[in-house]
Amino acid sequence: MKSAAGIEYEILHKGAFSMVCARLRQGQSLKAQSNAMVTMDVTMDVEGKLEGGLAGGLGRFFLSGENFFFQTLKATRGEGEVLLASASPGDIEALEIEETPYWLQKGGFLAATEGVEIKTKMQNLAKGMFSGAGFFVLEVSGRGLLFAESFGAVHTVDIPAGKEIIIDNQHLVAWPQNVKFTIEKASAKGWMSSITSGEGLVCRFQGPGKVLIQTRNPGGFGEWVKSLLPQK
Repeated sequence: MKSAAGIEYEILHKGAFSMVCARLRQGQSLKAQSNAMVTMDVTMDVEGKLEGGLAGGLGRFFLSGENFFFQTLKATRGEGEVLLASASPGDIEALEIEETPYWLQKGGFLAATEGVEIKTKMQNLAKGMFSGAGFFVLEVSGRGLLFAESFGAVHTVDIPAGKEIIIDNQHLVAWPQNVKFTIEKASAKGWMSSITSGEGLVCRFQGPGKVLIQTRNPGGFGEWVKSLLPQK
């Protein structure tokens, strides 16, 4: 097992069907997405809580599409282990949050230690309108360990200083707030070419920095499933 932010953890079955195994000492706790718990020792307790109070819960639910409540898992009667998994097929990445906050896509939060704060934030108008992620993202700040979930496997794009790279917004998972990015048309030939290519608008990131992306496109997957359903 690895150790970070005072807990021991291991990510099992890396790839499309990951789970987090976290070992907590007595008194330690994790907050997680509602319904994330798979198994836990009898030394553990689980309860629902509002992260950030009523306003925070309402913001996550109505603005970013996250669950109203988080679950808190606490080792109240001695050391214990808990297994956590996301609802959709995908990978899990552990990120240590320290001085630099992260932006997290909607649906990207799985779990975190208690020192990590999760808030719904509004992007500026241009980025929110064109990113395809809506006007709102999750801001992850504080200090501790974050477990981010993806749709498909997680891949880290390491952008060196002086280099730019274009990423489809539907494949974004998480990125530090100090990494600069802009939104632009996918095709230099104009709007019609961008739309007919199936890409529309993309994100241009500027190094240095690391951006986590997912290997599958949830929007594209939804359209594929829809195409298989009987037509009325």
